[in-house]
Formats: sequence, C-alpha cells, structure tokens
Amino acid sequence: MPPASWPDEVIDGVTVHHRRVRGEGVDLHVAVAGEGIPVILLHGFPEHWRSWRKQVRPLVTAGFAVWMPDLRGYNWSDAPKQRAAYRLRHLVADVVALVRATGVARVHVCGHDWGGIIAWRFAASHPDLLNRLVICNAPHPRIYLEQLRTSRQLFRSWYVLFFQIPGLPEMALSARGFRVVRHMFTGAPTRPGAFSADDIDANVQALSRPGALTAALDYYRANFRGDDVHRARSGRVEAETLVLWGERDPALTVGLLDRIERVAPNSHVYRYPDVGHWIQNEAPDEVNGALLAFLRAPPPH
Repeated sequence: MPPASWPDEVIDGVTVHHRRVRGEGVDLHVAVAGEGIPVILLHGFPEHWRSWRKQVRPLVTAGFAVWMPDLRGYNWSDAPKQRAAYRLRHLVADVVALVRATGVARVHVCGHDWGGIIAWRFAASHPDLLNRLVICNAPHPRIYLEQLRTSRQLFRSWYVLFFQIPGLPEMALSARGFRVVRHMFTGAPTRPGAFSADDIDANVQALSRPGALTAALDYYRANFRGDDVHRARSGRVEAETLVLWGERDPALTVGLLDRIERVAPNSHVYRYPDVGHWIQNEAPDEVNGALLAFLRAPPPH
C-alpha cells in the first residue's frame, strides 16, 4: 500500500513536495515543486513521475510550478483493476482534476510517450484549461493511425499487438528481474548515461508493485480500439504547441510528424537527429532550452 504521506525530498537543490489529488475515481500521487504558472508533466510507459527529474530545476528556477503526477496505475497512484478504467477519456479526466487542483484557470501541459498522447487529447477536448502544449516523442492519434498503414511504422509497432495477449507480456517483461524493461533504459537510449542505475531500479520497483505492470499494459489494451480512439483521432489542437522529437526513436518514425499542421496548426517542431525515444533524459539541456524559450515567449498576436 502507498504511504499516507511522503516526506519532502530535494532534487538538484530544489525541494519537491508530495501530495494526493483526487482524479476521476482514483487518488493520484503528485510531486510538486516551485511557484508560478503550473506546468503539468505527464510521463510515459513504463516510467513514473521521476521521468522529469532533469526538468525540475530549470523550470522552477525560471519561475514555474512543476506538477509531476504518477499516472493512474503507476507507482503511488491508485491502480484500478478494471481494464476500462484506463480508457483515454478517464486519463484525460485525471488531467482535468490536476488542473483544478492547481487553483489556476489555465496551465501548461507537457507529455512524453503515453503522457503525450493524453496531452494531445486533453488539449483538443479542454482548450479552456490550457495555455501551451509541449509534446515529446508522442504521436497525434490521427497521424499515428494513418502511419500504421505504412510498413515502416507497422513494423515498429509490433509490441502494441503483442501487448494485447493476456498474461504473456507480463511474463516476458518481468522475467529475470525485469531484464527487458531494464534494457529499455540501457540499450535503447542513444546517449550513454541517460538513466543511472538508481533511475532504472526506481522504475522497476514501481512496476513490481502488485498489479502495476498489468495496469501499465492496460493503457494499450483499453485503447486499442473504440470510441475514445475515434474521438482522439478527430481532435484538433488550436493551442500553441511545441513538438520535440528524437529521430532515433526505435518505436516511432519521423513520418509521424508528416503534415502535423493538419491537427495542430499552431505547432512548432524541433527534430533531434541523434536522440532517441527518451528525449528529456537523453538530451536534457536541449529539451530544457527549447521548453523554457517556448513557455516564456510572449503570446502571438
């Protein structure tokens, strides 16, 4: 069971507080630091809030409040047993609850991987709650579904089909001390040292909690088809949007950026040829520089 409360901790000289926020039918754990306009940072698979540890100090120093939730099912957030609880509509509703909890009318949202997919949908369905959107290696659902028709992206998406099999993915990912998961953080990054041994252990420990690995896989299972996918596919984002993309992503091709202006007409794309999927960890200086310049820029006329 998660603790009733957490002691504060210090990351790169910044004090991080831990709190609970009521989401849509679940309690979410959120790590919070700094004061100012909130920036909600949404992690992906198979991580948790510490995915953003290298962004904490730059954002707080620049005068932002950083909100880093564990998505439902991950780490210290509640993990519903029902697969339907991980449909995109519920994941977006959790973000809405987080925005309300900040006490601010409009926030910035940044998402990576699954956190980015949630962010895309949140931006399309709740533009009144959003200032600016930042996406890190996460495809817009419409473009992703279009690119699945190409052999290149279909080949790279093999794991999505594998994850639909009951039970087997849990066995494969957890075998031999989560060896496959550990390799994701050691072999996949293009830049050495993106994740320390402690970082990897923390991710594995979070996935080792009862039901956590199945909850993480249920993101793929619950959203493989259905109404939520259709709504996300048609979601157009009008907010100012920054897309940061590591071109050496082993799972997502650069074709997922094709004609992105159709779904995000106010988007700005930065491509990093020598960076992989874990962009905010592999290239923190580049990501932090682009992120701060974007969030601090004056509103467009």
